[in-house]
Amino acid sequence: MDDTIYALSSGAPPAGIGVIRISGIDAGRALETLAGSLPPARSPRLRTLHDADGDVLDVALVLWFPGPATATGEDLAEIHCHGGRAVVAAILASLACIDGLREAEPGEFTRRAFTNGRIDLAEAEGLADLLAAETELQRRGALLAAGGDVSRRIEDWRDSILGLAASVEAVIDFADEDDVASLPASFDEQLRALVAEIRKVAERPAAERLRDGVRVVLAGPPNAGKSSLFNALLADDAAIVTAEAGTTRDVLERPVSIAGVPFVLVDTAGVRDQGAGAIEEIGIERARREIAAGQIVLWLGDVRDAPKGALLVQSKSDLSDKTDSSVINVSAVTGAGLEALLERLVELGRATLPPVDRVAFNRRQKALALAAAQHLEAVDIAGDLLVAAENLRSARQSLDALVGRDSTEEMLDALFGRFCIGK
Repeated sequence: MDDTIYALSSGAPPAGIGVIRISGIDAGRALETLAGSLPPARSPRLRTLHDADGDVLDVALVLWFPGPATATGEDLAEIHCHGGRAVVAAILASLACIDGLREAEPGEFTRRAFTNGRIDLAEAEGLADLLAAETELQRRGALLAAGGDVSRRIEDWRDSILGLAASVEAVIDFADEDDVASLPASFDEQLRALVAEIRKVAERPAAERLRDGVRVVLAGPPNAGKSSLFNALLADDAAIVTAEAGTTRDVLERPVSIAGVPFVLVDTAGVRDQGAGAIEEIGIERARREIAAGQIVLWLGDVRDAPKGALLVQSKSDLSDKTDSSVINVSAVTGAGLEALLERLVELGRATLPPVDRVAFNRRQKALALAAAQHLEAVDIAGDLLVAAENLRSARQSLDALVGRDSTEEMLDALFGRFCIGK
């Protein structure tokens, strides 16, 4: 990475302040070109910026961070300018005229931090989730990964595997010497404890569920009030509502945060066995698929037809004097019962999400952690120790891949492409 990159790292103008970052071997020269001289390292200074013709661009706060102890592991400069469109555009245009500089690609600052060892892959994935977080639980969960909690847990496991592997290698290499003729008495116990810990963490709900939201499927027969309840839960007229049965013929989904818990509400076509036309039949089939895939299903219909595990809801309670204590009675018209339903949804939603105060893996990380556990379970100290050593080595390699010590360019491109240009 011999080139130097620059980009606006703050929000799109207009804004109170615009933050422009420059990273690479020519970052200092670029800042000096605009500001006249470099400020003391890590000490902000107010400077008048000039373009190549000597015209004033802005009066801005400038900072200089010599590498490698920087966010990207390279020389890094920041310009905190006024956040107007014209000001930001003029400074970016001046940077573009400096030899050796180019505009950064999406996620390139973070990718350089990864390449230069400032963060590992698990931290980068956590940072991507943090930037995309829209609810309090998403923010808290992503902070753990971005802050290195996942990486530290993996490093602890890796150290344990290295210790176990060292014991096995010692027996293999020095079997003729009496003091290392056998494995430590605690070897098997340590191995089992490590496998149990890895599986305990890996079997928690995947982190994607926190990022993507809990899918709540509203299902039931036609004209049961699903779309009305869907709109009431969203506090928006997202779905068309009529008195005609079969109005909803396709799947309609909307994200929503309730008490900080991310949900995706899914409105579906009314399910019935007879009387549906060809188009409605397609909608019914899609509804059945959503019911099977939903983490929470709200069933608005006869309790005898409810899918297993569904939350039973009696809608249109304003049209009937009868109530059923075994179901949640609600009215989308009057709002009666909605608070109780929301409380129950939040309770169920939290139960399906990974704990935000403990490490949780995404699907990629989960697969690699479980692979490591399987390799460890294959270690048989009563059998061939060479095979045991190879299984320990494979377990360590799985954990190395989890934090990005062995990553393909294709996978890295997919991850860092999720970032904005200035990150």
